[in-house]
Amino acid sequence: METVLSILLGLGLAAACGFRVFVPLLVMSVAARAGAGHLELGQGYAWIGSYAALVTFAVATALEIAGYYIPWIDNLLDAIATPTAILAGILVTASVVTGMDPFLRWTLAILGGGGTAAVFQGITATARQISSFTTGGLGNPLLSTVEAGSSALLAVLAILLPVVAVLVVAGLLYFGVKRLLFRRPVRAA
Repeated sequence: METVLSILLGLGLAAACGFRVFVPLLVMSVAARAGAGHLELGQGYAWIGSYAALVTFAVATALEIAGYYIPWIDNLLDAIATPTAILAGILVTASVVTGMDPFLRWTLAILGGGGTAAVFQGITATARQISSFTTGGLGNPLLSTVEAGSSALLAVLAILLPVVAVLVVAGLLYFGVKRLLFRRPVRAA
């Protein structure tokens, strides 16, 4: 049962990486430093809970969030964030999945964690492109606020209630795919 919960935790954190790359890593660092069993990191990942990592993730998070409030720069950041989000999704999943053969853990981290982060990053990049096109970039700061908040909320939820977090991820995935990828074109009257 503990292995299943760690997998759900990893997938929830990976989805949060799809919204913002560094927010879930910052939340993980805070949770690992808080102690009291808030977050158990796998062997070799204790560095995520170090003071240096906490400061680094805090600065990176602040810079990432600030960059997304500058119109058109946010679209450029999406190009950089896509491969970075995939790597972060792999890292967060591998760091929390415990009680599993290393080959299976890394396979799950690459396919499940990286794939989940990629899907959510793709949905957010698509939403940003639509927002940029339809509002000339003026709607992007609102979208950025929602994405940053979603990333933080999902990361905290994944750590505290991994089962609920994965249900939220499934709902967001359904909504995102249905709303963005299968939207009907507006017809001229």
